[in-house]
Amino acid sequence: MSEIVIHEDENFERALKRFKKKCEKAGILADLRKHRHYEKPSEKRKRKLNAAQRKNKRTRTH
Repeated sequence: MSEIVIHEDENFERALKRFKKKCEKAGILADLRKHRHYEKPSEKRKRKLNAAQRKNKRTRTH
């Protein structure tokens, strides 16, 4: 659970921005999207294989 402390002289938009950044860093939204529906083990393997291939392709070109 991510939480932030809002200071007295801080406006709401700034506090919201800090909260969103903290949630993004913690991976909360990515985890939520990943668990939105059931993923079959074969689909999970295929997704991981594709991610590894993309990562490998990027490292070879640089």
